[in-house]
Amino acid sequence: MSEQHTELQWLRGILWAILFISLCGMTFSGTLTYREVFGTAASCPSPGAAGTIFGYPACVYGLAMYAMLAAIAGWGLMRHTSGYRSARTL
Repeated sequence: MSEQHTELQWLRGILWAILFISLCGMTFSGTLTYREVFGTAASCPSPGAAGTIFGYPACVYGLAMYAMLAAIAGWGLMRHTSGYRSARTL
C-alpha cells in the first residue's frame, strides 16, 4: 500500500469517529433541548436562570455545536471518499 492510501484510511477513521461522537452528542443535547422547549421534564435550566448563556440553556448551544461538527465531518468524509476514488484510478 502507498503512504497516501494509509494516510487517507487514518483520516477517514478519525472522521468516522468524530461523526459518531457528534451524532451521539446531537442525540443527547437534542433530547435535553426538546425537554426544555416542550417542558416535559426540565433537564436544562430555565432561561434567565443560572446555567444559561444569553438567556438560552446550554443544551441549545450543545445541539448547534454537535450539528456543526457532524456536518463538517460528513463533508470531510464525502470529500475524501471522492479524492480516494480519483487517486485510486490513477
